[in-house]
This record gives sequence, structure tokens and C-alpha cells, in this order.
Amino acid sequence: MKSLVLQGCGTALVTPFTPEGAVDYEAYGRMVDRQVAAGVHFLVPLATTGETPTLSAGEKTAIYQVVKEHAKGLPLMPGVGVNSLPDTLGNIHLLEPLGADALLVVVPYYNKPTQQGQYEYFKAVAAETSLPVIIYNVPGRTGANMLPDTVIRLAEEVPNIRGIKEASGNYDQVSEIIRRAPEDFTVLGGDDDLTLAFMATGAHGVVSVASNIAPKEVSQMVEAMQRGDLAEARRLHHRLFPLFKACFVESSPIPAKAALAQLGVTGDTVRLPLAPASQATRALMQNVLAELWK
Repeated sequence: MKSLVLQGCGTALVTPFTPEGAVDYEAYGRMVDRQVAAGVHFLVPLATTGETPTLSAGEKTAIYQVVKEHAKGLPLMPGVGVNSLPDTLGNIHLLEPLGADALLVVVPYYNKPTQQGQYEYFKAVAAETSLPVIIYNVPGRTGANMLPDTVIRLAEEVPNIRGIKEASGNYDQVSEIIRRAPEDFTVLGGDDDLTLAFMATGAHGVVSVASNIAPKEVSQMVEAMQRGDLAEARRLHHRLFPLFKACFVESSPIPAKAALAQLGVTGDTVRLPLAPASQATRALMQNVLAELWK
């Protein structure tokens, strides 16, 4: 039997920019060092939280090289999916030679593919790589929800479709996938505030936004669930819950970047079409961080 591809707490890394809007590679390296020191289990660069649609091919390559250099051997799962099969394959060909443990491929956005279209798309993607492919279902961003029947069909029929990051926020849907999926199929949550519930049901971890800010605490919560210490996991969940919610009061990663700037980890610059955090969001994050580490 195959082993699980990834489990535990994986951080969906933000992409730091200079005030002028260039990628801040030095800050990126420091940010990854902080993640490694805090004990996260794997890293997810170049996905939604990384504002990847705004990055050039050269920036993606350079970012991934920085992550590899600073990751100290942590597993890496870069985001490669877009809404065009040729462009998704182009991203795979760009990053696969640099080494990865798995590839995160989002359900194509804007096109609103049918379930059959989603199946054919992921089958075609998986045929072009030997790496494990992790489906990323986030209908709030893509406009298309991959249903459990399609997930299970891919898990059973395409050998290197090895897991899903499920960010629908739909507990019933995640529960159905966990119930029916092969034992070696990795199920990762994509909503920080649902991590405890999903892992209690059998999910293997989370791809977290909040762990950009509090990597040690989110990792500890996940580890508590892994060892069956529900009381400790519950304590950490309640401690982190205000942060979980605050990270999404505006489009992610706007609030996370505001928090990281307040912590002195990175700047808070985002690229258009995102706009900087509002004063209300900055004030909220200041209060949440003060409460978290009081």
C-alpha cells in the first residue's frame, strides 16, 4: 500500500513584496526560516495565499529556489494549477525539475467546468507528471465545486491523484470523501477554523493561512489531534479561533500580510487587483495578536 503523501500542518506561504511591488526574496527566505524553526510539517508556496496569478514565470522559479534553499528538507507542495490545461502543464514543467514532493492543482476557475470536465482535466494533468497530484477544491474562489463522487473517481482511477486540499467549508462533503476514499488518499483541510472538526473526522491535516502568522501554535494544534489529545487541540483551537476568523475578514492574504507586517516578519504590500488592508483590518489584527500572545 502507498503511504500518505503529506500530513500535518502545511503553510500556504504568502509572497512578500517590497513597497515598490517587487518580490522580496530576502524576506521570503527569513519567512521560511521562521516556519522551519516553528516546526511546521510541510510548505505550500505559489498557491492562492502567495498571490500566484500575479507572478511571472521567472518570479515563480526564483521563489521556489529560495524555498528549497531555506526549507531544510521539509516536504514542498507548490501550487501549479490555473484555468488552462496548457498553462498548468507549463507550470509543472517549470517547477518539476527543481524538485517537489507533490503538486497542488486547483479546480479550474472562471470556466466553471462540469464534473466530467473536472475529471478529464485532472486525468490529463496527472498523465503529464510522475509526481503525486493533490486536488485543490475551493469553490468560493473558482466558481466550481468538485463533488465527492468526482474526487473518489479520480482517487480510484488515476494512480498519482493522491489527495485533496478541501476548502469548500462543507463538512458533509469532506466527511463523505474521508468515508469513501482509499486509505492512502490524503485529505487536507483548507479552512483553518474547521481543522479540528475535519481531523476529528479523519482528515490528515491542514494547508493553513494562519500558520504564516502563528506557525508554532497551529502546528501544535494539529499534532495534538494526530496523537489523539483532543483536550489540548481544543484549547489551542479556541486560542487561535479569533486569528482564524481575522485572516479572512478581507480577501486572503490581505489580513495575513497586515499581521506579518505588525510582527516585523514581512511587509504588507499586495499586488493589484488586491488592495492593502483597511484600517479596520489592521486594528483587528493588532488586537487579535495582542490577545494571542498576551
